[in-house]
Amino acid sequence: MNSIHSAIVMGATSGIGLEVARLLALRGWKVGVAGRREEILTKMVAETEGIVAYEVMDVTTPHAIDGLHKLIHKLGGIDLYFHSSGIGYHNTSLEASKELSTIETNCLGMARLVGEAFRYFEQHPEQTGQIAVISSIARTKGLGAAPAYSASKRFTSHYLESLCQLTRIKGLRHIHISDIRPGFVKTPLIEGSNFPMQLDVTKTAALIVAGVERKKAVITVNWLYRLLVFFWQMIPRCVWVRMSIS
Repeated sequence: MNSIHSAIVMGATSGIGLEVARLLALRGWKVGVAGRREEILTKMVAETEGIVAYEVMDVTTPHAIDGLHKLIHKLGGIDLYFHSSGIGYHNTSLEASKELSTIETNCLGMARLVGEAFRYFEQHPEQTGQIAVISSIARTKGLGAAPAYSASKRFTSHYLESLCQLTRIKGLRHIHISDIRPGFVKTPLIEGSNFPMQLDVTKTAALIVAGVERKKAVITVNWLYRLLVFFWQMIPRCVWVRMSIS
């Protein structure tokens, strides 16, 4: 490894992942990008200095692990694995395909790739490693309008907390875990919605990268959402489930 930091951004073809990949490259990182849309990935490598390699990957398939290792090899090793691959639906009808695909991507896919990144860093104690994952403030309470999505983000957050504790159990002081909890960000995920307090994706990415570079364990974007979550989590369950929020 040289003095230039290297990162993989999973889910880099749109939204927060796309902006974070660009910003890391701008800040001098050597970046590898991954996602399902090859035409966007090739364009990123061609047009953005610092984004040097890509792999087409679908986190819901076991082959994604092979793709991750191919991309690590192309970069000559990594210091940061950034996971921004996720989906979600407003699904009050509990349409099964939407619920299950959300769980498959946000839970199984996340655990598949994050777990493999953890094992990679565990096998390379000579370097500092960091895993940063987008969860959401939706982890705070169950959302009746988006059951699988909010539950999947709770799973993600608890999984990261568990990995953080696991580094202490195993004495892996060189591995850092970051749980990134944005609010409503103007990305394709919520396109066409009327959610309040929507954040600009470029500014959100800048706050995320600043927190990641400081190796913060929890990054809630921004101060308004930190205040919102503080009061939100204090609402008793018996009150929350009676609130009609859609």
